[in-house]
Amino acid sequence: MTRKLLIALPKGRLLDKSIDLMGKAGITVAPGDGSRLLFIEDQERLFRFVMLKPVDIPVYVESGVIDAGICGSDILRELESDVNEPLDLQIGRCALVVAGPAEKEISYRRNIHVATKYPRTAARFFKGKNAHVHIVKLEGSVEIAPLLGLADVIVDLVETGRTLKENGMKVLEEISPVSAKLIVNRTAMKIKAKQVNNLISQFDRVVYANP
Repeated sequence: MTRKLLIALPKGRLLDKSIDLMGKAGITVAPGDGSRLLFIEDQERLFRFVMLKPVDIPVYVESGVIDAGICGSDILRELESDVNEPLDLQIGRCALVVAGPAEKEISYRRNIHVATKYPRTAARFFKGKNAHVHIVKLEGSVEIAPLLGLADVIVDLVETGRTLKENGMKVLEEISPVSAKLIVNRTAMKIKAKQVNNLISQFDRVVYANP
């Protein structure tokens, strides 16, 4: 008997949107499941779910320990993850941008310091601009880095731009749009093709339904 698909869900800002999308696709998590449980199931007991930090999901899926997951494209590009991406789920939409103090002009012709949670992505972007940069990797809020003189600009996610504006900053350039993807382990895509394709179809009918 083929075991149930094990699917990773992202803790944080994408979790509620992911669960809501699954509900619309007919995948409902059974009531009474406590948040302390490591694994939860849907009401039909077709899937098992585990909630993880978003940055860990591609690692687990790529290794094959977990069959599939929901993960932002920002993380997938940063980690250069070797996973299948069969579907853009069209949730968690935002943009990865370069931002800096609103009153300053930033020139890529000189050496600049860049604070970011996305060092690889930032390095690739500025290399394409032939810019010389020093990357400062941070894990917390990066908006404060230019204000304290640690960096000239930041590379970070922006949804509404409100946080930047409140901190006297502005978007200088967009690097890429970001949204959540359904990702699948490459081996699971083959040996569990029927289960995976059913999951893709369930999401696809909701995400790309004709209005």
